[in-house]
Amino acid sequence: MQAVNPFLRFFLFATLLLAAAACSRHSEPAGKRTDSQAQPQIAEPAAASSPAAGGEADSRPVIVAFGDSLTAGLGVDERSSYPAVLQRELDALGYRYRVVNAGVSGDTSGGGVARVGDVLAYRPRIVILELGANDGLRGLPVATTRANLEQIIQALRRGGARVVLAGMTLPPNYGADYVHSFERVFEDLSQEYNLPRIPFLLEGVAAHPNLMQGDGLHPNAAGQRIVAKNVLQVLEPLLKAAKTGE
Repeated sequence: MQAVNPFLRFFLFATLLLAAAACSRHSEPAGKRTDSQAQPQIAEPAAASSPAAGGEADSRPVIVAFGDSLTAGLGVDERSSYPAVLQRELDALGYRYRVVNAGVSGDTSGGGVARVGDVLAYRPRIVILELGANDGLRGLPVATTRANLEQIIQALRRGGARVVLAGMTLPPNYGADYVHSFERVFEDLSQEYNLPRIPFLLEGVAAHPNLMQGDGLHPNAAGQRIVAKNVLQVLEPLLKAAKTGE
């Protein structure tokens, strides 16, 4: 995969790895999302995703955003996380789907394996799978990350979900061989399982300090809106095909 320079900037603060991995143990200001919110959250406020006024359950097909802090929306309020923004974009475009935020900050691919049953409990039509960055930052074996992601993909597909895979990369100080092998995991899985892939979740965000929080790791509210558009660019063709019955 061609090197993605903006993403390298995103990880210049790799020395904060332990803090990022353990962020669920850090408190956040009132009104901000924290890792203690491990239970998947409906991406949009109650008015858009709760049962209808008549008491009927929400029957819209479900899209689950399954990932770590980049999905959870660490450091921003719930309405500003990319899954919540994605919900509003889908509503505006006339796509009747319910987006569930199943992001847990600091999560690894191994944590994702443990949580896949919770995701499948939503009977999702589509799952946006964004995991692996924390594996790489911890220097975990690439083969382990690949095996975990493959296990998640297989389980989701058996459950009837279409998987959209978000690719990742690492800073160059992790070594060219390791970085290349890590990047290839997402490319290879995408090809092997014929998965739509978001090449870089933070495209147009990571290289811009005005779109990132002070930690240099997580998008701010403005950055989250761009992330949602990056996801929608890959997601919408699937929704259009489903709408037309193709």
